[in-house]
Order: sequence, then C-alpha cells, then structure tokens
Amino acid sequence: MKKNIAILAGGDSSESVISLQSAEQVRKLLNKEKYNTYTVYVKGSEWVVTSDQFCDTIVNKDDFSFRFNNDKIKFDFALIMIHGTPGEDGKLQSYFDLIDIPYSTSSALISAVTFNKYICKAVLDYEGIKSAKAYLIRKGDKINTKEIIAKTGLPCFVKPNAGGSSFGISKVKQIEDLENAILTALKEDTEVIIEEFLPGTEVTSGVFNKNGELIALPITEIVSENEFFDYDAKYNGKSNEITPARVGEVVREKVKQISKLIYKKLNCKGVVRVDYMINNEEPYFIEINTVPGMSEESIIPQQLKEYGMTVSEMYDIIINN
Repeated sequence: MKKNIAILAGGDSSESVISLQSAEQVRKLLNKEKYNTYTVYVKGSEWVVTSDQFCDTIVNKDDFSFRFNNDKIKFDFALIMIHGTPGEDGKLQSYFDLIDIPYSTSSALISAVTFNKYICKAVLDYEGIKSAKAYLIRKGDKINTKEIIAKTGLPCFVKPNAGGSSFGISKVKQIEDLENAILTALKEDTEVIIEEFLPGTEVTSGVFNKNGELIALPITEIVSENEFFDYDAKYNGKSNEITPARVGEVVREKVKQISKLIYKKLNCKGVVRVDYMINNEEPYFIEINTVPGMSEESIIPQQLKEYGMTVSEMYDIIINN
C-alpha cells in the first residue's frame, strides 16, 4: 500500500518563498509508485492541503488528516520542507511527536539548538569544533559598538541569530555602520549574532544517514560574485557553486569527518548541510542547516548527483529510516 506523504511548505519567516520552491521540486521527484504526495501549506494556524486531484482542503490538526470525497485520509509521514519557523526551530517537530507521526528532520530539541546559531556554536565549541569569535545582541540591549569590535574585529558579519537564506545579513567594514546593520538584522529576529570575518574558501557539506551509515556527500565550494554568499548569490545566480570543491584531499577529508562528527554529536536525523570557511587549511564551522534547500538551485541536489544518487533515492532512505 502506498504511504501518504505530507510535504510541508511555507512557514512564517522570510524564507517561505524558498520553502515553496523546495517543496514543489521534492513533490515532483518523489516516487509516485510508492507514495501519494500532498503539499501542506503552513501559514500561522491554518494549514491547507493540495494535490494533483484537488486543492485547498483544510487539515485537521487533531490527528493530521483531511477529508476528500467523504473519505478520511491520514498522513503516514511528514516531509518537512519549511526553512525557518516553524519547520526548522522545533515547533513542528514537537507537534508531530505529540501525535506520533514520523518526520524527516532532527528532533524538536536538536532543531531548536541548531536553529540558534550562538547556542549551536557554543555546543560544538565544547566538542572542539572551531568557529569564528562571536558576540550576541538581544532586542532591547544597549549596542556598545566598541565592545563588539573588541571581540570580533573588523570586518565582521552581522546576522539574525535564528534565520537563513541570508536575510538580514550584512558585512560591516567600518564601526560607524555596525549599529545600522544590527538594527537591520533585528527586523528578522529578536537576537543578532556578530561574528569575526575569516578570510578563506567557503565550502558546504551534506550529510545523511543511509541505513545506519553516515554518508558525507562530495563537498561544494562557493564562489560568490558579491561580498559574500548572500540571498542574491544563492538564488539569483550570482555565485559559482563547484562540486567537488577545489580543495586538497586533506582539507576535503577534514570537512567530511567534522561534518559526520557534528551529525553524530548533535544526533541529527534526515539530511543536513554544514557550512564552513577554510582558513589556513583549517575548517571553521559557520552554521548547520537541518532543513536544507531542495530547489533546482540548491546545493544538496548537486552533491547527490556527484555522489551518484537521486533526490528520490535519498528520500526513500530517509522515509524508510
């Protein structure tokens, strides 16, 4: 019997547009002989399910089901493709845990930890994983630019502490620009992380669990036409993504081993993408994405192709795990 797969898309963050692209791409690629696929659009408290047979049916969140032609259809699996809240911060995971529906991502706790860049860096620092020096500002805090620069130096990056797709990120080169950059980031989140700038080569590494074996996919080098790998570079073709990355074998293996270590230590599930800056032949952790993009422009599909696996095959493994 076919499994009923809910592909959750949308969400309540600036990344909702990217989420819809990822969900549509995954829906096209999933094996139609194994799965009945439905897209569930999540926005606030109202969830709407659509498929090739119908559109705009309200989801019953009591048991994660809906009605079609007087039949009650209950979902067997939740494939979370929501970048940002509530798909990447543990909220949806908590809901599915309560009603006992398996899902495609890490647990609620791990999703919450990894979504918070500052806390995640602190956890991984305890495991000996290197990352850039950082300073945290919360909404309402007094902004002491001199104190921040004493910690991070210039230039530095200013980012929403919980967010993705490079919304609200600035590269600050002069101290007089720092406060405005922080205020811009605070439009996306109530916390802002300021990190030192590390020159080097940016790479990213995909990892997933293949029947008990951790697979580190071929790493990708990111060469942005802009100051950094911002939204324009990610989604509007202003970057060159090279898989496999043009780094030496020693660095490549370091990145893969660290990525698998992070996956294991954090007890991740599904597929994740870990970003690094290679500085003096050493990988410095940037962040981890527990719901990586899966649109046509996204990196994980590129890495899977180089590895010799399709997106459909990977999700078969994740669903059956």
